[in-house]
Amino acid sequence: MSAAEFDVLVIGAGVAGLTTAIRFAEARFSVCVLADRPPLATTSASAGASWGPYLVRDDRVPHWSEQTRLTLEKIAEHPLSGVHLARGLEAARDQVEPPLWVRGVGDFELCRPDELPDGYVCGWRYTVPLVDMPRYLDYLTRRLTVAGGQLAEGRIGSFAEVAGSARVLVNCTGLGSRTLVPDEQMYPTRGQLVVVDNPGIDSFFQDTGERGDLTYFLPHGDRVVLGGCALPGAESLEPDADSTRAILARCAAIEPRLAGATVREVRVGLRPSRARVRVEWGRCAGTPVLHNYGHGGAGITLSWGCADEVFSLSGLQ
Repeated sequence: MSAAEFDVLVIGAGVAGLTTAIRFAEARFSVCVLADRPPLATTSASAGASWGPYLVRDDRVPHWSEQTRLTLEKIAEHPLSGVHLARGLEAARDQVEPPLWVRGVGDFELCRPDELPDGYVCGWRYTVPLVDMPRYLDYLTRRLTVAGGQLAEGRIGSFAEVAGSARVLVNCTGLGSRTLVPDEQMYPTRGQLVVVDNPGIDSFFQDTGERGDLTYFLPHGDRVVLGGCALPGAESLEPDADSTRAILARCAAIEPRLAGATVREVRVGLRPSRARVRVEWGRCAGTPVLHNYGHGGAGITLSWGCADEVFSLSGLQ
C-alpha cells in the first residue's frame, strides 16, 4: 500500500470490522478492510446470534446496545440481510429482576408462572432482532462494496507495518489483539452451538444463564441455532461431543419439538473477552491506532453503537 492510500484502514473483517468500515465508507471516506481471514471464516460467523448485551460489563454498553438495536430493526426490512425480528421468552431458574436494557424494548412484558417452562420461576417476553450471521456477514460485505469500500487479504505482525497507509488505523482484530497490541487483558471465552432443521419454531428462548449454562434456541427460517456454553480461558476450536449432547438435551427439555431434530452442523468460536470493551485511541509500536475490540459475547449487539463511537473519535470530517 502506498502512503496515505486510504482515509481509513480497518484491521479485521468480523462484524466489528465490517460495521466500522461501512460507517466510514457511507460517509464517503475511502476505506480498506485488511484481514488474514475472510468474513465467513471469522469468529463472528460462529455466533448465534441475537441482540442482547450478554457477557459484557461496561457502563457504555446500554447506549451502544440501544443504537445497534434500532439500526438492526431497520436492516431487518431488507429480506436478504439475514436479520429478522422475533418475539420470544427469556427465563430464569432463580428469582431475578429483568435487566434494564430489556425493559426498554417496546413490547416487553412479564410472564405469568404458568407460561414458564418447568424449572423456571420468572421470565419475560419481548421482540428483538435475530441474526443469521453467515447471511448477515455477506450482507455487510455487499454493503461495504456498494459504498466503495475494499477488502484485502493479508496478515500484519505489527501496526508499524501499515503506519502511514491511511489517515486513521482502526483495530478490530478481536482476540487477535491479545498479541497484536499486545493486550494482556484479552482472553478467550469458548462457545459452542448446534444448528438443526427447524421443526416449526418461530419464537426464541433464552435462559438468563444465572447458573452458568447458556441455554437458548434461535429460529432462522428452516434452521434453528441451539446453544450454548461459555468457558473462559478455553481455546479449543474442536467440537465437543458431550457439549453437543448436553445442548440438544437442554433445548429439547424446553421445546419438545427439538427432540430428534436433524443436526446440520456444530459451530465453535472463541469470544474476544475483556473486562471493559476497548474503544479508544492508543499507540502500538509507536503508531496511533483507534481500537474497537473486546466485545465478548455481544459483538453483534454492540456493533453499530461502537462503530458510531469510532467514527466520532476518528476526527475525520
